[in-house]
Order: sequence, then structure tokens, then C-alpha cells
Amino acid sequence: MINWQYYPKRKEIPNHLKDVVDIFVLKQSVISSHDFTLNSNEVLENVSLNLLELNYQVEVSKKAIDKIKVPVLFGMNGKLEKYFDADAYNEDLKTVIEVEAGRAVTNYQFLKDLFQACMMHEVDFLVIAVRNTYRTNKDFQSVITFFDTLQASGRLILPLKGILIIGY
Repeated sequence: MINWQYYPKRKEIPNHLKDVVDIFVLKQSVISSHDFTLNSNEVLENVSLNLLELNYQVEVSKKAIDKIKVPVLFGMNGKLEKYFDADAYNEDLKTVIEVEAGRAVTNYQFLKDLFQACMMHEVDFLVIAVRNTYRTNKDFQSVITFFDTLQASGRLILPLKGILIIGY
């Protein structure tokens, strides 16, 4: 089953992010963490054609030429000085997608994804896809508990308009 939670909770999920959820729902029979132990690249590969149909740039390999570079800083004469790689990016929708697997919670990869998205130029929305379960851990639940706490505390204001967590 695909689970998802959109933040801030006080707002309805935008249609363009609901379209991303729909892709994961469509592909759940081949990506479900209850049935498969796919790595993040394999999950991304399964959803990539559908993301391409929604005009996302999608990382198709780990080769430098295939990386999706999202600007962070610009230097002399406007030259790109710093960037972060993304699994998928739609410049028009100002949306970055990161697909994680085993490292999502264990190595706090979801926090790195959050930090990087907050630093990216002209990015308003972040999607993080994580396994519902990893071994015996409830990764999706752990991630949304973190974001629930972040939102409820009100102590950290993020520059993003919305964050979508998808559990696959």
C-alpha cells in the first residue's frame, strides 16, 4: 500500500504533487517494500517513465552526465558555483523528488534531502519517497513523525511551500 503525508498539514496537497502520488500508486505492485527489497535506483527506474511524462528531468544513471544538477549558488559572471544532485526535478513546478531506500532513516538521508532542497535555488516543493518498512523498522512512520514534530514545534521555519512524504 502506498502511504503519503503532505506538509503543511493545514493545506491541501497541490495537484502536481497528487500526480506524483498517483505514479507511486500505479507502480505499487512492483515497488512495494512489503513485497520487494529494491534499492532506491530500482524504485526510481520503475517510476521514471511516468515522471518524464510529467516533464520531470530524471536521473537515469549515476554517470556525471546523467545527474540532475539543481543550482544552489552562482559565482562570477553567473557561473554555477554550487549545486546539489536530485533524483528528479521539474523546474517549472519548482519541485525536487528524492527516492530513498535503506538509508532513508538509518543514515538520516531524509534530513540531508530536506537540507539540500532548502538550499536549492527556486525550489518550492520537496518529495521524499521512502520505504514503508525497512527490515523491522517503520521508515515511513519515522519520517512523518519527524515532520509532525518539526511542524508542531514551530521552532524552524523552512523556505519550502510544501513537503510530500511517500511511503512505498
